[in-house]
Amino acid sequence: MQRESLTARLMAADRSQRRYRPEQGLATPPRAAAHLEQTAGVAEGLQQVIRQVGAVILGKETQIRLTLACLLARGHLLIEDLPGVGKTTLAHALANSLGLRFQRIQFTSDLLPADIIGVSIFDRHGGSFKFHPGPIFAQMILADEVNRATPKAQSALLEAMEEHQVTTEGETRALPEPFFVIATQNPSYQVGTFPLPESQLDRFLMCLRLGYPDARAERVLLEGRDRRDMMAELKRWITAEELIALQQSVREVFAAPALYDYLQALILHTRQSPEFVTGLSPRSGLNLLHAARAWAFLEARGHVLPEDVQAVLPSVVGHRLQAADRQPRDSEDVARQLLAEVAVP
Repeated sequence: MQRESLTARLMAADRSQRRYRPEQGLATPPRAAAHLEQTAGVAEGLQQVIRQVGAVILGKETQIRLTLACLLARGHLLIEDLPGVGKTTLAHALANSLGLRFQRIQFTSDLLPADIIGVSIFDRHGGSFKFHPGPIFAQMILADEVNRATPKAQSALLEAMEEHQVTTEGETRALPEPFFVIATQNPSYQVGTFPLPESQLDRFLMCLRLGYPDARAERVLLEGRDRRDMMAELKRWITAEELIALQQSVREVFAAPALYDYLQALILHTRQSPEFVTGLSPRSGLNLLHAARAWAFLEARGHVLPEDVQAVLPSVVGHRLQAADRQPRDSEDVARQLLAEVAVP
């Protein structure tokens, strides 16, 4: 007797609770439904953001949606790609569309932690030291070419990304909310790069690549307007306060026990398989769940399906799993192999 699919088990669970609506497929539990209703109008603004940013970054809707999912899940994003494919433009366009205070930090070999966090300067009039905040005190940070800085400067981001605060001169200072870091890095084979250690890579919920545009998108890009002119005309669709409310709604997206079974099966396989140096950590599992919830939310659903997990899996686990042969592998290949070897319960 074949095992039921995960989707069928989710539907059965909803029926048993009398929450299943045939016309809408899987039903949303009341608590999640309430949050969806409260943020329905704001969530529509997210679709406008996707369309607006997609008009600037052509042919990359999937990457734009993944970036928004990362933000909604309260994570941070690493974009690894060649210069000139639109990494910086994506960050600028997203910040403008969301109305977030934006700062760009250019990482170089002589960058110091104080250049990121800030520094105290003696005020002669007041007779005391006054702290001058660095660029990290913004809502969206673009850490451009993060792997061109030394490990000491790279580490200045760690506490900020994980704790949403910085500590300097014995005093802890909270960072603004929402707080989102988009870091870009050049391929490691290029001159002047310092590879990010595994502990720092793990701070990024997602890692993705933009890649070259297809022929049609590139033709539109060549014949169209200058992207800098378009950036100046971008409309703000939601406020920072509304974005915080959306992040809270994402936390309420329902995941059934059968969905947790699937997540645990994926995580356990990476730990037991001889094809990987190390398996996924508990934090990686939580990140995968948070990202899947955010993806489901962008699909206007109050519950997570296995397809949501599969959609975000490459960007969440690709930079965390290292092949046993130590050879670099594309995140899509890693995800395909993992999904092929772990059946949906």
